[in-house]
Amino acid sequence: MDITQHLAFTLKALRQTRGWSLSKLAEETGVSKAMLGQIERNESSPTVSTLWKIATGLNVPFSVFITPESGPQTAFDPQQQAMVVKPLFPWDDALRYDHFSITLAPGAMSESTPHEAGVIEHVVVIEGVLEMCIEGVWQTLLPDTGLRFAGDKPHAYRNPGAQATHFHSLIHYPRQDDAK
Repeated sequence: MDITQHLAFTLKALRQTRGWSLSKLAEETGVSKAMLGQIERNESSPTVSTLWKIATGLNVPFSVFITPESGPQTAFDPQQQAMVVKPLFPWDDALRYDHFSITLAPGAMSESTPHEAGVIEHVVVIEGVLEMCIEGVWQTLLPDTGLRFAGDKPHAYRNPGAQATHFHSLIHYPRQDDAK
């Protein structure tokens, strides 16, 4: 099963497990019913931002959608190389984190909707320059620098350079009891 088939299957299974209609899923995620239906039928591949909205609305880790249970680690790249997300360590239930290697194309920007309450994100720049916007304030990160921030607040990533930016993102999800 390729990554788009896995994504479609996983989305439909998660929705059905909850007993939700596409309308209810659209209400919980902020993604249109039409788009969700297209994703479930594997007729459309969501952007990274849209997939984050879906994961947040379903209260599941992002990597659930892009990490098939078997086979090699794959990269999620719906925007023709604008933002490529590759799981380094997929969801770990005991430690409650995802760890991604992300490449952002020159000039590319990705806005992230807030994750669930209590999520902490750690970003470390490997190569290039990364601008991060946390709650409306832009910061510049250079190679070998990092930033830890509350992922449950609005945030964005931007590559102002002429070369690709490579960074790692470790996202820590609180236990349900901790988020309250």
